[in-house]
This record gives sequence, structure tokens and C-alpha cells, in this order.
Amino acid sequence: SAGIATIAQAFHPRPVVYRFTDFKTNEYKSLKGGEEFEQPENNPMIGFRGASRYIAQPEEFALEIEAIKQVRDGLDLKNLHVMIPFVRTIDEYRKVRDLITQNGLKQGPDFKLWIMCEVPSVVMELERYIEEGIDGVSIGSNDLTQLTLGIDRDSAKLASEFDERYPAVLNSILHVVRTCRKHHVTCSICGQAPSVYPEITEAMVKAGTTSVSVAPDVAVSTRKLIASVEKKLILAKAIGD
Repeated sequence: SAGIATIAQAFHPRPVVYRFTDFKTNEYKSLKGGEEFEQPENNPMIGFRGASRYIAQPEEFALEIEAIKQVRDGLDLKNLHVMIPFVRTIDEYRKVRDLITQNGLKQGPDFKLWIMCEVPSVVMELERYIEEGIDGVSIGSNDLTQLTLGIDRDSAKLASEFDERYPAVLNSILHVVRTCRKHHVTCSICGQAPSVYPEITEAMVKAGTTSVSVAPDVAVSTRKLIASVEKKLILAKAIGD
């Protein structure tokens, strides 16, 4: 809670969206004492992580929710909101949302609930999630690319084939942006794609994304790029009108 509060305070009153912990089993195992609790998996990247882990271990998830409550209620930093990572199905989302509610965090005007869009099933069923009342979406471009192309992003042998610009991946990203835009739902992106490939940022801005997330070293250049694209869009609209 102290670490989260530092960030929430620094940006207050602007919104801060906290992504619930999404370590993989091998990452938990490498922590002190982790070997006592984590079972080895052949492919932890698509294993016991994200939403499914919260459902299977609700008591541990409740501790993380309590940390959020301490910041929001104890320190009155109501600009702190949350995001559920690695959602695979609508049913998973509902169960995690219910756990959050049961532990004292109620979705409403001053408490937003986002999901990560990393799994192709979420891309295809996004409107169903919007019907369920999600407030925002963040596209996890790294995992979305991995699962769309069937490439383990931890595999050095396949690293050269991992490309967020591949049409199937880029079309998925733009579909999410346009769907969110259509239904007035906040849309962002995390992952390396916008930092590495400015053309992805440009395509997302043209499609109507709310924001993008980039590495600090390209923040200034990305601001300039977005400003340039937006000016072109405004000019094109003016000419069209």
C-alpha cells in the first residue's frame, strides 16, 4: 500500500490505474521462499496467472485488495483504480469482479474497473465485456502478439518472428480501439509496441485510442508524434466539413 500510495499521491487528482499482480509461477518461485509454494509448469507464460489465480486463491487476492482499500480509504486517494490482467473468459471476469466487490471495493463513478486485453478471446468478445460494465481496456501487446502468432516470447529461437506489426495482431489492436471508441469506453495500451514502433501509435491515434503507454525514453517523441497526427486529423475534418 505504501508503494501504491507514492504513485497515487504523485499523480493526484489524475487517475492512476493499478494492474493487479500478474507474476507467473516461475517468477513467484524465484522470490524468497517461493519454492515452497509454486508448482513447476511447462509453459508458465500461459499457465496459472492473472484472473484464474485470483479465483483459485481468493484469500491471497483479498490481501491485495486490502492494500488498495488502505490507499483509497485510509489516505483518501480516490484517484486510484484497478485493472484485472490476463482475463480469458467472461465467466472469469465476473468471478473476479465479484471478489473485488465482496472485499469492499464497489465499482462506481469514483472507482473504475478495467481489464487487460491480452487474450484473443477477449478481442473477439469485447462487446460482451462492455455489456458487463467494464470502464476501460488496456491492450497487452506483448501477450496478444504471443497468443495470436503462437510464439513464446521467452523463446530466443523465435524472437525474430515476434512482431506486433503483423497484420493479424495490428488488426486486433485496432479492432479493440474502434470498439471501445464506439461504446465510449477508455482504451489504452501497454507493452513494448508503442515504444518500439511509432507507426502503431499513429494507427491507434487515428483509430481513436484514449491514451498510449510508452517507455520514459520515448515519451517526448511520442507526445510530438501524437500531436502531429491529431493536427492532421483536425485538418482533414475541417477540409471535409
